[in-house]
Amino acid sequence: MPKPRKTLVSLEATPYYHCVSRCVRRAFLCGDDAPSGKSYEHRRQWIQDRMQTLAAVFAVDLCAFAVMSNHYHVVLHVDRHEAEGWSDTEVIRRWQELFVGHPMAQRHLAGEPLLEVERKLVAELVALWRARLTDISWYMRCLNETIARQANEEDQCSGRFWEGRFKSQALLDEKALAACLAYVDLNPIRAGLAETPETSDYTSIQERIKAALAGNAAQPPHLLPFAGNPREEMPKGIPFRLEDYLELVDWTGRILRDDKRGAIPAHLPPILERLHIDSRYWRHMTKNFESRFKGLVGAAYKLKAACTCLGYRRTPNLAACRELLT
Repeated sequence: MPKPRKTLVSLEATPYYHCVSRCVRRAFLCGDDAPSGKSYEHRRQWIQDRMQTLAAVFAVDLCAFAVMSNHYHVVLHVDRHEAEGWSDTEVIRRWQELFVGHPMAQRHLAGEPLLEVERKLVAELVALWRARLTDISWYMRCLNETIARQANEEDQCSGRFWEGRFKSQALLDEKALAACLAYVDLNPIRAGLAETPETSDYTSIQERIKAALAGNAAQPPHLLPFAGNPREEMPKGIPFRLEDYLELVDWTGRILRDDKRGAIPAHLPPILERLHIDSRYWRHMTKNFESRFKGLVGAAYKLKAACTCLGYRRTPNLAACRELLT
């Protein structure tokens, strides 16, 4: 039986989450539908554009994404500290970029004088909206609902476009995060849609490579940047060096291609050594991340701590996490 979303998300345990949404109808989310002969390729850009819009509104950072033919993947980072630093005006402004808002909040933005009871109402609304702007469920709702409406209008039909719930996995430590990022970025290669990361359209790895090849020190603005190896007073970002991660994805993409005999480099990417990940298990994780892990992913001791925090009676994934991530 599916668990309530509140029992799967604990920001005390981790701010990183892998989410997947799948199309419920036979018609493709994106790509070419052979039976009908119709192309839905343009919908990939819909999703990518919407992700960029939400990245500028929510306190939820986009770490990685891959848009496939009938589903998409995102890896998200919830920055609750950022949202806590927003002023009431900033919260209202951000919320009204997505929704109409409330007339009282609009009066507050306009600088009109408010009665005490009206100020209390605005404060309650701001608290509610601030919480929603750090909520993964609201992020996915704002992404999926917009795409569903556009697709239904284009298909001239009504009803569900997505499955009832998006799937989410909590990434409890750096090993789980690295494996999931690579799993998402290499989706097109595993599916046989691309041969290299740089030719994987509508993926975060392609955007990062383009920015790196352009010689621009700045990483794509709508993606959470790679900030380097963990250290004190570390800037906000993914706790790896970009160069190490790109090398890791390239190396992994080569070993995922069984037809490319002799193409595997003799040396391991240094990021695997730093994270103490056994290379024998790395290929398996980056091919089967969704199927091997359900809900919570990380080292055994991290998994047990998260389950205690969430009030679980049992510890799911313990055997798989002990085998592959401990």
